[in-house]
Amino acid sequence: MAITARCSAVRTGATIRPARLACSAVPRPVLLQRRGVVARAQDTDQSVEVDKVVKDLQDKWDKVENKTSVVAYGVGGIVLVWFSGTLVTALNSIPLLPKLMELVGLGYTSWFIYRYLLFKNSREELVKDVDELKKKITGEM
Repeated sequence: MAITARCSAVRTGATIRPARLACSAVPRPVLLQRRGVVARAQDTDQSVEVDKVVKDLQDKWDKVENKTSVVAYGVGGIVLVWFSGTLVTALNSIPLLPKLMELVGLGYTSWFIYRYLLFKNSREELVKDVDELKKKITGEM
């Protein structure tokens, strides 16, 4: 906080005299002016990309044979996410359990880094395992 001098003209009585300045040092906050900076993205045609994504999704949906099972899995996934959030909230209210869970997470993260990320041959093994999992999921095997 800066101290600024505050001066005001004082007129005494009804007589006309040169105005006296009464000054006092009053601590007042100094307001800094901020310059507004506006950043704008380049204009790109987003509608073409959105239309392409929508068309791809429609094509994939038309290729699905058992649509009811896809909808059931989707609803089940949403319910599972909601239930897991409720479960985590309930576990968070138990004393000492959140800190224990943090400790378990820290231990698992440390083990994962040591097992898969620290050495080159283990990183290559992880990449191979992830690629195999992607092939299983997409059905390219």
